[in-house]
Amino acid sequence: MTGVTSQSPSAAAKPVVIRMSPMAHFAVGFFALGILALVLSGPAWVALLLTIPAVLSAYIVRLRTVADRDTVTARTLFNSETVRWEDIEGLRFEKAVWARAQLKDGGELMLPAVSFATLPLLTEASAGRVPNPYR
Repeated sequence: MTGVTSQSPSAAAKPVVIRMSPMAHFAVGFFALGILALVLSGPAWVALLLTIPAVLSAYIVRLRTVADRDTVTARTLFNSETVRWEDIEGLRFEKAVWARAQLKDGGELMLPAVSFATLPLLTEASAGRVPNPYR
C-alpha cells in the first residue's frame, strides 16, 4: 500500500514524495483492538503493549522516499539518508515489496514505499536516471 504525492509536470523542480497509504492505520487500529482485549483481561503491566500500535502508527507516518532531480532521500523511523542519483548504480526488487538502491560504493539503501508501480514517478523526478519500465 503506497500513497503518492506528485506535482504537476510544470513543477519539475519540486520533489516527488512516495509514502505509505494512510489506510495502513486501519490495520494498526484493528491490531490495537486485539491488544486492548488482552489489556482489559490481564494485569496492569500488560497495558504497556498499547505502545506497539503507537509505534506502528509513527512508522507509517514517518516512512517515505523523497526524490528530486539531484537526490533521493530515504526516511525511516529514526533517521534519514540522502544520496545523489550519481551515487546509485541501480534499483533492485527482491522478495521485499520496496525497492533497494544499489550504491556504487557497494552499499544498499532501502527506498521506503517505492514499489514497481511507482517507478514512473522516480523516472520523472530523477530526470530519466531511473528507467520507466512501462514504456
